Amino acid sequence: MSFASKLKTADIKTLAPIIFYAAVGIIFLVLLPFANFPPHIGLTGALSLVTAYGLLKNRFWAMWLVAALFIIAMTLSLYTLYFIGLNNLGVSLMIIAYAVLALVFTVHLALKSRAESA
Repeated sequence: MSFASKLKTADIKTLAPIIFYAAVGIIFLVLLPFANFPPHIGLTGALSLVTAYGLLKNRFWAMWLVAALFIIAMTLSLYTLYFIGLNNLGVSLMIIAYAVLALVFTVHLALKSRAESA
């Protein structure tokens, strides 16, 4: 199935996690030079793009990457919020939004895979 035909037949519930992980991957890779090239940002961005590909192609390993990215997202978010606090409100709100969206899409994909396996 080609990419264009998959986009035509997919609904928003299927495409939303793919768009989220692809957007996070692109944003992290774009922010990489601005943050002095920390390796965890680059690896998280690359892993997010690979996860988006795996979800798009319905690969069996995509759910494992979603679980790994959830752990990474929560660790990164809590660490950043602990050290930034509410000193920078804009960054804090974006980090909270990233953590909440990561949680929502992880739960959504876990329930979806559980329903498919039953």
